Amino acid sequence: MQLNTIQEADLQNKTVLCRVDFNVPVKDGVVTDPTRIIAALPTINYILSQKGAKLVIMSHFGRPKGQKDPEFSMKPVAAKFQELLGKKVILASDVIGPEVEKQVKALKSGEVLLLENVRFYPGEEKNDPEFAKQLAAFGDVYVNDAFGTAHRAHASTEGVAHYLPSYAGFLIEKEIKFMAPLLENPEHPFAAIIGGSKVSSKITVLESLAKRCDIIVIGGGMAYTFLKAEGHEIGKSLLEADFIDTAKSFLAAAKSKGVKVVLPVDHICAKEFAETAAPITVDSIDIPSDLIGMDIGPKTVAEIKDAIKDAKSIVWNGPVGVFEFNAFANGTLEVAKAVADCKGTTVVGGGDSVAAVNKFHLASKIDHVSTGGGASLEFLEGKELPGIKALEKK
Repeated sequence: MQLNTIQEADLQNKTVLCRVDFNVPVKDGVVTDPTRIIAALPTINYILSQKGAKLVIMSHFGRPKGQKDPEFSMKPVAAKFQELLGKKVILASDVIGPEVEKQVKALKSGEVLLLENVRFYPGEEKNDPEFAKQLAAFGDVYVNDAFGTAHRAHASTEGVAHYLPSYAGFLIEKEIKFMAPLLENPEHPFAAIIGGSKVSSKITVLESLAKRCDIIVIGGGMAYTFLKAEGHEIGKSLLEADFIDTAKSFLAAAKSKGVKVVLPVDHICAKEFAETAAPITVDSIDIPSDLIGMDIGPKTVAEIKDAIKDAKSIVWNGPVGVFEFNAFANGTLEVAKAVADCKGTTVVGGGDSVAAVNKFHLASKIDHVSTGGGASLEFLEGKELPGIKALEKK
């Protein structure tokens, strides 16, 4: 996969239209986690370092459903962005229209204009060509650095690329540099750790990885459906009954391909799904009828560590237990440590596993922590991401 990259672009004396992912958590009008803003700064600073360049930035924030909703204004985001950038950020009065045109035209070299929330207009999510054209009119060159929305064919992520010379920013470039080899030519042994609550949301990524992996570890709430498919008792644990046959078929297919599948062999359980619930260790695969599986047990942790210790490539998507509750976070912590200790290339993708490595302060020991939950998942499924496709060399 060859992309047109920002360093190949002539940005001097140009107005650069840049799509970023500033969809950050905000509480009481204040950004609580600026990770996504920080991730875009290298691209933004590079553009501003080019002689005579002016910058117009686009992002979405929340789900305003195509309406101008003050609750989803970019105002708090603009304040945090200005603080982190260390220079003035002008917040546009709207996304498109004559007032914004005036603001774009008035930009001087080195200045930054942040458009209002692109999802204030229904044309954004519909990828309306007319809306995309109006956005494209604000720039001479388009740079996309929003990997987190690259799986959406929206006007600001895909549509504008039809009207302007288009390039990948540093963040998208880094994402593809680490993710593409996992699909195209991973170093073996290749291990995948797939967690999370539902088989339904992860089965396609499991099937895709089974074609490439040597080892697949299945944890989290979805593991109980697989255990049920193998004939084990799972008590009151999470179960997707309609996916038992799918789980059976997957396990049979993986076995026929020689893929080692690691499922929990012991558990940390509770009487109820609550943060205050007392953890109960169950030293067997089967879970008593009155208990809920909440985390993997110590024997499973040891088995996972042994399975991945010599891996040359590891991808991890989804926690292996209810790590948000401290009493049930140990399994995910131990898996995070094992991934961090691995000598091979390590990639963590997906919102909850990223939250886990951040919670345990291990992000710096992972080769690549992806900024895109849904996008990284779809990429690993082998799906074409419209926002990336638009940046490929023709």
